Amino acid sequence: MKKKFKTIGLYSNSSNKKVLSIGQQVEEVLLSKGCKLLSNESFNNIYKSKQIKTSSSNYLASKADLIIAIGGDGTMLSCSREFGSKNVPILGINLGRLGFLTDIAPDELTTKLSEVVTGRFDADERFFLTTKIKGRRSRFTALNEVVIHSGAIAQLIEYDLYIDNIFVYRQKADGLIINSPTGSTAYSLSGGGPIIHPDVKAITLLPMFPHSLSSSPLLINDKSKIEILVVNKNKATISLDSHNSLPLNKGEVVTIEKSKSILSLIHPRDHNFYSAFSNF
Repeated sequence: MKKKFKTIGLYSNSSNKKVLSIGQQVEEVLLSKGCKLLSNESFNNIYKSKQIKTSSSNYLASKADLIIAIGGDGTMLSCSREFGSKNVPILGINLGRLGFLTDIAPDELTTKLSEVVTGRFDADERFFLTTKIKGRRSRFTALNEVVIHSGAIAQLIEYDLYIDNIFVYRQKADGLIINSPTGSTAYSLSGGGPIIHPDVKAITLLPMFPHSLSSSPLLINDKSKIEILVVNKNKATISLDSHNSLPLNKGEVVTIEKSKSILSLIHPRDHNFYSAFSNF
């Protein structure tokens, strides 16, 4: 038996009306198990209860044993960046459509949630990607992917790719997707990239519509350092989890590596990674 969760944070940024009914059900289950409930402002704006203490995100991250994200995989992404990167375990409850990150369905919520909070669960670890642009102070974190692209339709960019300080190739393409195994079921999947099981410690590099006879994706060790030099005169754009977007100029170097932060995803005991495939 694993540890029981006593202080639980609730999170959602979804506008779906189902969040209200699911939030009420979650509250009832957790209170019946003697849990203390917290939330931040984003959840309080959707679901209000006198039994749930609203607090700052920093307080929530420091006090919660577990964060429950209610919504789709997009909700899980934002929750993971905000709380999972601070080593708080995350559990996802979907709104009726099974995702690769949110695996408790509303019709089995009471049973599965009761099992999880009393210590009957599985956990798997996912890594983030950290990104640094040479000459800029900020570092950026992504769970799924980092995308470097032209920012325009049918416009190529040119870049040099280095892995562990070794030149790999110069390429013209609409862009390049660099994703973790978690991100292999997101944007990379739409681009024809391979699905990578979470236990595989790899990073995928997938060119987007390359002007080349060879466009195979490249899988590398997750300990590798990736550097991309922007060669083209036109400006490029970098996007992280489709959340942060920043312009890139000619000559700028983007460095992408596995982050030291690890996301702990909590699942019911019968969780199966492949069960979400039926939705595609």
